Amino acid sequence: MGSSDKQHLQPQESFGWAARDSSGVLSPFKFSRRATGDKDVKIKVLYCGICHSDLHSIKNDWGISIYPLLPGHEIVGIATEVGSNVEKFKVGDKVGVGCMVGSCGSCDDCTNNLENYCPKIIPTYNGIDDDGAITYGGYSEFIIVDQHFVIRYPESLPLDAGAPLLCAGITVYSPLKYYGLDKPGMKLGVVGLGGLGHMAVKFAKAMGLKVTVISTSPNKKKEATQHLGADSFLLSNDKNEMKAAMGTLDGVIDTVSVFHAVLPIIGLLKSHGKLVLLGLPDKPLELPVFPLLLGRKTVAGSVIGGIKETQEMINLAAKHNITADVEVIPIDYVNKAMERLARADVKYRFVIDIANTLAAGV
Repeated sequence: MGSSDKQHLQPQESFGWAARDSSGVLSPFKFSRRATGDKDVKIKVLYCGICHSDLHSIKNDWGISIYPLLPGHEIVGIATEVGSNVEKFKVGDKVGVGCMVGSCGSCDDCTNNLENYCPKIIPTYNGIDDDGAITYGGYSEFIIVDQHFVIRYPESLPLDAGAPLLCAGITVYSPLKYYGLDKPGMKLGVVGLGGLGHMAVKFAKAMGLKVTVISTSPNKKKEATQHLGADSFLLSNDKNEMKAAMGTLDGVIDTVSVFHAVLPIIGLLKSHGKLVLLGLPDKPLELPVFPLLLGRKTVAGSVIGGIKETQEMINLAAKHNITADVEVIPIDYVNKAMERLARADVKYRFVIDIANTLAAGV
């Protein structure tokens, strides 16, 4: 998806908020985006969710950050300009952009609608675009994206509470579908009740599953069962509760991003059960092999989803009125929000009101 046709066109001045170094402090940042090419959609950003990976990235927790780093990959906005070869979108359409803005388009993964596993995937921010420029994300006034990587945003979904679906939503939807954990009546465990976990509960319930939330925090029981509609709650550090639930679950979605024991979770699975890891712990987990062999159990992973599946996910969300629980913030609150996110002090996703607050914050 080359950009040779864009070289002669003038870049467009833009602004947003970026981190300059691993302190992770975000501040106003002026930069250029490429001209809108033949296959591109220019999108005025209305809302952008804050994902936990934004926090990891601005602080260079994974050692791969390129500064200045302008995060944001849960983007909802309006198409304001479309290239001459764009067929999928027109000016005025509500659109979304998730975690990727490019891929090779020709490998096995790309040809099977799994662009998210392409070895040459171009992330929405902190990546290198086809033209050699660093990609900058959604904490900015507009973004320019190849039409293939733009999602049609359903009219009935609220813009602010729907934005996190483009990362958190697809991240839980894809493994439920792929690993066959989407059949009505199945019993699913969800470990961790944060941005991903609360979306997993909502999608699983919409699919007709019996959902058990598994957490170290007893104060989340009421939230899980009464507010989010989970069928039951397990306190993972209560050995009696965990023992009583052994061998009862068809699958578990594990959203925890810190080091934790997986042996007790594997114990909750029925024979042939599947534990799917979605979190990114900062050090390797310990994997006991005996219980896997003795129950023919699976430990697996998954990351976001392809474009076709992301569109499916957001259409299903609109049908069932699935949105994230969000706290909408102005851009000048973003550093405070990152501090709160680091201590899990949000229910359950911050969303930045870009359109109404970005100009005032620069």
